Amino acid sequence: MRQFAISDIHGCNISFNALLDKIGLTTTDELYLLGDYIDRGPDSKGVLDTIIRLQSTGYKMRCLVGNHDEAILKARQDRKFYLNWVDGWGGEQTLESFSAFQWDDITPAYWAFFKSLEDFIVVDGYILVHAGLDFKLADPLIVTEEMRFIRDWYGDIDYDWLGSRCIVHGHTPVTVQQAETLLENIENHQVIDIDTGCFADNRIPGKGYLCAFDMTNRQLFFQNNMDDVSGFWAGRS
Repeated sequence: MRQFAISDIHGCNISFNALLDKIGLTTTDELYLLGDYIDRGPDSKGVLDTIIRLQSTGYKMRCLVGNHDEAILKARQDRKFYLNWVDGWGGEQTLESFSAFQWDDITPAYWAFFKSLEDFIVVDGYILVHAGLDFKLADPLIVTEEMRFIRDWYGDIDYDWLGSRCIVHGHTPVTVQQAETLLENIENHQVIDIDTGCFADNRIPGKGYLCAFDMTNRQLFFQNNMDDVSGFWAGRS
């Protein structure tokens, strides 16, 4: 049995399935997804369908909430934020993947999935979270929005509190080389960022990869982006 973590798929379902094939995921493994399943990439619906299919066919999975997964719930309720989400967050590509002209075009199963997502997971010597932990809190596992949004927090890590555990997160895109360096130093720094900017599609040097972290064997797997993300990047690059 192996334990894998993957983060920040961002609507890139072809790349996601290719990475699952690359790691040879089986029903005896455990898969932890760290959030941001939607937006920017062309097939957010397909990513959710893949996850739901795996869950329904005996794969051991737990899924965290990312800031983009939280954002679609907010956009559904807040018209002003909806306009920002569609344009600035990549929500337009998410709606297109559902052929959605109104919220009811996204069926209840998907809303149930978003509402089922966890904030963090503690498992076998690891703390899994989407963005990171706020070590300015007395208890960094108190659930706040920082778990989905925080950046630049490594300097605040309280190693007495952390003990022997390692933190695995995404949210802030790093290059493949940076992820590999974090893994090389994981015994000392006890943290690794596995968001290698899949949606960047190699537009940013070293990024444009979906990453899987084999937590059992401490090995990284990278899948180059195979999805057409040009719709999101039009007018941005």
